[in-house]
Amino acid sequence: QVQLVESGGGLVQPGGSLRLSCAASGIIFRLYTMGWYRQAPGKQRELVASASSGGSTNYEDFVKGRFTISRDNAKNMVYLQMNSLKPEDTAVYYCNANFKTLSFWGQGTQVTVSS
Repeated sequence: QVQLVESGGGLVQPGGSLRLSCAASGIIFRLYTMGWYRQAPGKQRELVASASSGGSTNYEDFVKGRFTISRDNAKNMVYLQMNSLKPEDTAVYYCNANFKTLSFWGQGTQVTVSS
């Protein structure tokens, strides 16, 4: 049974930081591209950042220089360090594991950026 479990969301003031974690089980983690997506109310889910099985990373322009994705293949974990948070970063953040035709999602964790 595949499970992706996110944690680390919460309420933070503008300019603050949060670190999201995603624990994966039931997959050969090192083979998967791991990604963080987000979905704000009334908007479509969008890619935030991804880390390939080879270790390369990719960021959407709206988080470049502020967010950092990392993975620990020994622990089956992927992280998203979010700095300089803005109100527009408010969304449910989802962890995704993707390998060829296989794609799995976590349940999401809420991030709210507000003063």
